[in-house]
Amino acid sequence: MPHILVVDDDEDITTLLTQYLGRFGFTAHAAGDARAMRAQLAAHPIDLVVLDVMLPGEDGITLARELRARSRLPIIMLTARANPYDCVLGLEMGADDYMGKPFEPRELVARIQNVLRRAALPDAQALQASADAVVRFDGWTLRGLERHLVSPRGVVVPLSNAEFRLLCTFLRSPRSIFRREQLMEQARGRAMDAFERSIDLLVSRLRQKLAGDPRDPSLIKTVRGVGYLFNSQTVQGMAAWPR
Repeated sequence: MPHILVVDDDEDITTLLTQYLGRFGFTAHAAGDARAMRAQLAAHPIDLVVLDVMLPGEDGITLARELRARSRLPIIMLTARANPYDCVLGLEMGADDYMGKPFEPRELVARIQNVLRRAALPDAQALQASADAVVRFDGWTLRGLERHLVSPRGVVVPLSNAEFRLLCTFLRSPRSIFRREQLMEQARGRAMDAFERSIDLLVSRLRQKLAGDPRDPSLIKTVRGVGYLFNSQTVQGMAAWPR
């Protein structure tokens, strides 16, 4: 049975969720702050962390950064603030998904199952075993193991986890028009809901990294009223990559 750690300072929420998750075959643990979270991680073989953004002392963003620095433990963040910057920051810190409060517990269960399913895929191992762990497009090189880009001039451009997944989504269907909700469903495994501007922020960050001049967004085009188009002329090596 997967072990789930719920980190939230609201005891009503942690009590409800730990009991509810148990009904779906999970072993659930609770923590109200950073110290309790670390204690639970040391005491149990945690498979996924449900992490609230607003915590006393060290907040959820800080803890997500700490978790990601030392492991690939899946993280789902909870936020009561309908601010797209908070959501993007959580994703940049390495969170696998997020949910806004209030939420339906059954939806959280579905998200947990989805993230655990993705985590079980041999993503990094498949890339390492593949002879095609490098993708080339329009003079750029994307290296899957290091998760960074090399520009046509040979400059290394690091990518966050969210930027890497977004770029892979574009590269799988170059010159196709993506609606905003499609990008988030494919790159993050969920629709944007109330945080639809978050995808615009992610696209803007990736666009700046792909352009020597941010005012010349030659690769990522905005299709007014529709979404975005990745204007790459040639993509080599993407077909061999795992989804």
